Amino acid sequence: MRALKPKKTLVEQAYDAILDAICDGTLAPGERVTQDELAARLHVSRQPVLTALGLLKQQGFLIDHGRRGLAVAPVDPARFEAIYQIRSALEPLAAKLATQRMTPELIERGRAIVAHGRKVAAAGDAKATLQADVDFHNFIYEASGNPLIVETMQLHWQHLRRAMGEVLRRPRMTQQVWREHAAVLEAMADGDGTASARLLQQHVDGARVRVGEEIAAMAQQRKAA
Repeated sequence: MRALKPKKTLVEQAYDAILDAICDGTLAPGERVTQDELAARLHVSRQPVLTALGLLKQQGFLIDHGRRGLAVAPVDPARFEAIYQIRSALEPLAAKLATQRMTPELIERGRAIVAHGRKVAAAGDAKATLQADVDFHNFIYEASGNPLIVETMQLHWQHLRRAMGEVLRRPRMTQQVWREHAAVLEAMADGDGTASARLLQQHVDGARVRVGEEIAAMAQQRKAA
Protein backbone atom coordinates (compact mmCIF):
# COMPACT_ATOMS: atom_id res chain seq x y z
CA MET A 1 0.00 0.00 0.00
CA ARG A 2 1.20 3.50 -0.81
CA ALA A 3 1.09 6.29 1.73
CA LEU A 4 -1.61 8.83 1.00
CA LYS A 5 -0.37 12.28 0.04
CA PRO A 6 -2.67 15.05 1.21
CA LYS A 7 -3.64 17.64 -1.38
CA LYS A 8 -2.02 21.02 -1.01
CA THR A 9 -4.11 23.71 0.62
CA LEU A 10 -5.04 26.86 -1.29
CA VAL A 11 -2.44 28.75 0.74
CA GLU A 12 0.27 26.28 -0.29
CA GLN A 13 -0.81 26.41 -3.92
CA ALA A 14 -0.86 30.21 -3.90
CA TYR A 15 2.55 30.30 -2.21
CA ASP A 16 4.05 27.92 -4.79
CA ALA A 17 2.57 29.81 -7.74
CA ILE A 18 3.74 33.23 -6.54
CA LEU A 19 7.18 31.93 -5.58
CA ASP A 20 7.61 30.27 -8.98
CA ALA A 21 6.67 33.56 -10.67
CA ILE A 22 9.28 35.40 -8.59
CA CYS A 23 11.98 32.80 -9.23
CA ASP A 24 11.44 32.55 -12.99
CA GLY A 25 11.24 36.32 -13.45
CA THR A 26 7.53 36.54 -14.32
CA LEU A 27 7.34 38.83 -11.30
CA ALA A 28 10.47 40.94 -11.67
CA PRO A 29 12.52 42.54 -8.86
CA GLY A 30 10.89 45.80 -7.82
CA GLU A 31 7.52 44.89 -9.32
CA ARG A 32 4.57 45.76 -7.08
CA VAL A 33 2.23 42.92 -6.12
CA THR A 34 -1.32 43.19 -4.80
CA GLN A 35 -3.66 40.68 -3.22
CA ASP A 36 -6.52 41.53 -5.56
CA GLU A 37 -4.52 41.15 -8.76
CA LEU A 38 -2.86 37.90 -7.70
CA ALA A 39 -6.14 36.44 -6.43
CA ALA A 40 -7.74 37.21 -9.78
CA ARG A 41 -4.85 35.68 -11.72
CA LEU A 42 -4.85 32.56 -9.55
CA HIS A 43 -8.66 32.28 -9.42
CA VAL A 44 -8.77 32.08 -5.63
CA SER A 45 -10.07 34.31 -2.86
CA ARG A 46 -7.91 37.02 -1.31
CA GLN A 47 -7.36 35.18 2.00
CA PRO A 48 -4.98 32.41 0.82
CA VAL A 49 -3.06 34.98 -1.25
CA LEU A 50 -2.76 37.26 1.81
CA THR A 51 -1.32 34.40 3.88
CA ALA A 52 1.06 33.36 1.09
CA LEU A 53 2.30 36.94 0.68
CA GLY A 54 2.97 37.13 4.41
CA LEU A 55 5.12 33.99 4.26
CA LEU A 56 7.03 35.24 1.22
CA LYS A 57 7.73 38.57 2.92
CA GLN A 58 8.97 36.77 6.02
CA GLN A 59 11.30 34.66 3.87
CA GLY A 60 12.76 37.68 2.08
CA PHE A 61 11.14 37.30 -1.34
CA LEU A 62 8.94 40.38 -0.90
CA ILE A 63 9.58 43.77 0.69
CA ASP A 64 7.39 46.67 1.81
CA HIS A 65 6.44 49.09 -0.94
CA GLY A 66 4.71 52.29 0.05
CA ARG A 67 1.74 52.26 2.40
CA ARG A 68 0.52 48.69 2.94
CA GLY A 69 2.05 47.61 -0.37
CA LEU A 70 4.52 44.89 -1.32
CA ALA A 71 7.07 44.50 -4.10
CA VAL A 72 9.36 41.72 -5.28
CA ALA A 73 12.65 41.97 -3.41
CA PRO A 74 15.85 42.44 -5.42
CA VAL A 75 18.37 39.61 -5.38
CA ASP A 76 20.43 40.28 -2.27
CA PRO A 77 24.20 39.79 -2.71
CA ALA A 78 24.65 39.41 1.06
CA ARG A 79 22.06 36.63 1.22
CA PHE A 80 23.66 34.99 -1.79
CA GLU A 81 27.08 35.02 -0.11
CA ALA A 82 25.63 33.60 3.11
CA ILE A 83 23.91 30.78 1.22
CA TYR A 84 27.11 29.80 -0.52
CA GLN A 85 28.97 29.74 2.77
CA ILE A 86 26.41 27.20 3.96
CA ARG A 87 26.60 25.25 0.70
CA SER A 88 30.39 25.11 0.92
CA ALA A 89 30.13 23.50 4.33
CA LEU A 90 27.15 21.18 3.83
CA GLU A 91 27.32 19.92 0.26
CA PRO A 92 30.72 18.18 0.43
CA LEU A 93 29.53 16.53 3.65
CA ALA A 94 26.30 15.46 1.92
CA ALA A 95 28.29 13.95 -0.97
CA LYS A 96 30.56 12.04 1.38
CA LEU A 97 27.63 10.67 3.38
CA ALA A 98 25.70 9.81 0.23
CA THR A 99 28.68 7.94 -1.21
CA GLN A 100 28.59 5.60 1.77
CA ARG A 101 24.93 4.84 1.11
CA MET A 102 25.01 4.35 -2.67
CA THR A 103 23.05 1.39 -3.99
CA PRO A 104 22.56 0.27 -7.60
CA GLU A 105 19.07 1.82 -7.45
CA LEU A 106 20.39 5.19 -6.25
CA ILE A 107 23.17 5.18 -8.84
CA GLU A 108 20.61 4.49 -11.56
CA ARG A 109 18.40 7.29 -10.27
CA GLY A 110 21.31 9.73 -10.18
CA ARG A 111 22.39 8.86 -13.70
CA ALA A 112 18.83 9.34 -14.92
CA ILE A 113 18.81 12.86 -13.43
CA VAL A 114 22.14 13.67 -15.11
CA ALA A 115 20.95 12.29 -18.46
CA HIS A 116 17.74 14.28 -18.24
CA GLY A 117 19.62 17.43 -17.25
CA ARG A 118 21.96 17.13 -20.21
CA LYS A 119 19.01 16.55 -22.53
CA VAL A 120 16.98 19.60 -21.47
CA ALA A 121 20.12 21.75 -21.37
CA ALA A 122 20.98 20.76 -24.94
CA ALA A 123 17.41 21.59 -25.96
CA GLY A 124 17.78 25.07 -24.47
CA ASP A 125 14.92 24.62 -22.01
CA ALA A 126 16.07 26.96 -19.23
CA LYS A 127 13.21 26.23 -16.85
CA ALA A 128 13.61 22.45 -17.12
CA THR A 129 17.39 22.78 -16.85
CA LEU A 130 17.06 24.73 -13.63
CA GLN A 131 14.65 22.16 -12.20
CA ALA A 132 17.02 19.34 -13.16
CA ASP A 133 19.85 21.17 -11.38
CA VAL A 134 17.73 21.47 -8.24
CA ASP A 135 16.76 17.79 -8.56
CA PHE A 136 20.41 16.73 -8.76
CA HIS A 137 21.42 18.53 -5.58
CA ASN A 138 18.28 17.39 -3.76
CA PHE A 139 19.15 13.84 -4.79
CA ILE A 140 22.50 14.16 -3.00
CA TYR A 141 20.92 15.73 0.09
CA GLU A 142 18.33 12.96 0.34
CA ALA A 143 20.88 10.21 -0.39
CA SER A 144 23.03 11.54 2.47
CA GLY A 145 20.46 10.18 4.90
CA ASN A 146 20.68 13.37 6.99
CA PRO A 147 17.25 15.07 7.15
CA LEU A 148 18.72 18.28 8.55
CA ILE A 149 20.71 18.80 5.34
CA VAL A 150 17.51 18.46 3.30
CA GLU A 151 15.60 20.87 5.56
CA THR A 152 18.42 23.41 5.73
CA MET A 153 18.89 23.63 1.98
CA GLN A 154 15.25 23.56 0.89
CA LEU A 155 14.44 27.25 1.42
CA HIS A 156 17.89 28.48 0.37
CA TRP A 157 17.50 26.87 -3.04
CA GLN A 158 14.42 28.99 -3.70
CA HIS A 159 16.56 32.11 -3.38
CA LEU A 160 19.29 30.59 -5.53
CA ARG A 161 16.80 29.76 -8.30
CA ARG A 162 16.34 33.45 -9.04
CA ALA A 163 19.93 34.07 -10.13
CA MET A 164 20.76 30.56 -11.32
CA GLY A 165 17.97 30.70 -13.87
CA GLU A 166 19.89 33.40 -15.71
CA VAL A 167 23.16 31.46 -15.60
CA LEU A 168 21.54 28.28 -16.88
CA ARG A 169 20.16 30.04 -19.94
CA ARG A 170 23.71 30.10 -21.33
CA PRO A 171 24.58 26.91 -23.28
CA ARG A 172 28.29 27.05 -22.43
CA MET A 173 27.51 27.32 -18.74
CA THR A 174 25.00 24.48 -18.73
CA GLN A 175 27.41 22.10 -20.44
CA GLN A 176 30.05 22.79 -17.79
CA VAL A 177 27.52 22.40 -14.95
CA TRP A 178 26.40 18.97 -16.15
CA ARG A 179 29.95 17.76 -16.73
CA GLU A 180 30.64 18.62 -13.10
CA HIS A 181 27.45 16.91 -11.93
CA ALA A 182 28.35 13.76 -13.85
CA ALA A 183 31.85 13.69 -12.34
CA VAL A 184 30.46 13.99 -8.81
CA LEU A 185 27.96 11.20 -9.42
CA GLU A 186 30.54 8.82 -10.88
CA ALA A 187 32.84 9.37 -7.89
CA MET A 188 29.90 8.50 -5.67
CA ALA A 189 29.15 5.42 -7.77
CA ASP A 190 32.80 4.36 -7.41
CA GLY A 191 32.52 4.60 -3.63
CA ASP A 192 35.14 7.37 -3.40
CA GLY A 193 33.74 9.71 -0.77
CA THR A 194 36.85 11.87 -0.67
CA ALA A 195 36.73 12.48 -4.42
CA SER A 196 32.98 13.13 -4.49
CA ALA A 197 33.30 15.68 -1.67
CA ARG A 198 36.24 17.40 -3.39
CA LEU A 199 34.48 17.54 -6.76
CA LEU A 200 31.29 18.90 -5.25
CA GLN A 201 33.29 21.50 -3.34
CA GLN A 202 34.86 22.60 -6.63
CA HIS A 203 31.43 22.66 -8.26
CA VAL A 204 29.98 24.84 -5.50
CA ASP A 205 32.96 27.20 -5.66
CA GLY A 206 32.52 27.53 -9.42
CA ALA A 207 28.79 28.13 -9.05
CA ARG A 208 29.53 30.81 -6.47
CA VAL A 209 31.56 32.71 -9.06
CA ARG A 210 29.12 32.17 -11.94
CA VAL A 211 26.01 33.13 -10.00
CA GLY A 212 27.83 36.00 -8.29
CA GLU A 213 28.69 37.48 -11.67
CA GLU A 214 25.05 37.20 -12.70
CA ILE A 215 23.85 38.92 -9.51
CA ALA A 216 26.32 41.76 -10.11
CA ALA A 217 25.06 42.12 -13.70
CA MET A 218 21.44 42.21 -12.51
CA ALA A 219 22.31 44.90 -9.98
CA GLN A 220 24.02 46.94 -12.70
CA GLN A 221 20.97 46.67 -14.92
CA ARG A 222 18.74 47.93 -12.11
CA LYS A 223 20.99 50.96 -11.62
CA ALA A 224 20.95 51.72 -15.34
CA ALA A 225 17.16 51.41 -15.59
